[in-house]
Amino acid sequence: MNIVTTTILRNNLADIIDEVERKKYLLVAKKGNITSALVNIDLFEDLIALVNKKYLESIKKARAEYKKGDFLTHTEVFGKL
Repeated sequence: MNIVTTTILRNNLADIIDEVERKKYLLVAKKGNITSALVNIDLFEDLIALVNKKYLESIKKARAEYKKGDFLTHTEVFGKL
């Protein structure tokens, strides 16, 4: 099973993210109990699509807009911090 502890996750985040991309998901254990999961974006979108078809359509639209360069930068949205 794909389980990672919160300590290992905290200390190895970049490597864990790479592993999530390969394995599709990892379960996160805290104090011996599985408390959450990390999933790659494709699996996440598939899960959301099962629940809400409109959300999947909005993801497709957002990706198309991004590819066309139709997006706002962080500074445009939030200003200078």
